[in-house]
Amino acid sequence: MGGIDARPDRGAHTRLVTRRVRAMALVFVGGAAGTAARAAAGLLMAPTLGEVPVTLAVNVVGAFLLGALLHFRNHRTGADGQRLLMGTGFLGGFTTYSALAVQTVALAGDGTAALAVIYALGSLILGCLAAWLGMACAGPARAEQS
Repeated sequence: MGGIDARPDRGAHTRLVTRRVRAMALVFVGGAAGTAARAAAGLLMAPTLGEVPVTLAVNVVGAFLLGALLHFRNHRTGADGQRLLMGTGFLGGFTTYSALAVQTVALAGDGTAALAVIYALGSLILGCLAAWLGMACAGPARAEQS
């Protein structure tokens, strides 16, 4: 019939599937490494500090690193794989919102609602400040790369 080929481009579909599988693999590998790093931090620091300060410290460090990574990587081309591996994967596995939420509820349930609110708001504020500081520190590093 007419010269129009109605068949789908299988090569394009294969490339799309390959990109998606690669992206999932990068997030998986990074997430596994980040989770292991968080577990190691907990094992090293929790006996001395306790679970709540460890979660706070890990989340603030993760926010700083993510701010630096995103600011630095947003100004480079071809960094999607690195962003997926390190940002979404490693730092997503390293930081832990679920522990923050559970610990906040536990503090509130122990009759220390004021401490729970301070912990939750303090974590949010410190995380935002850490991300901003990470972005600020990455600015000079980015300028050197240009």
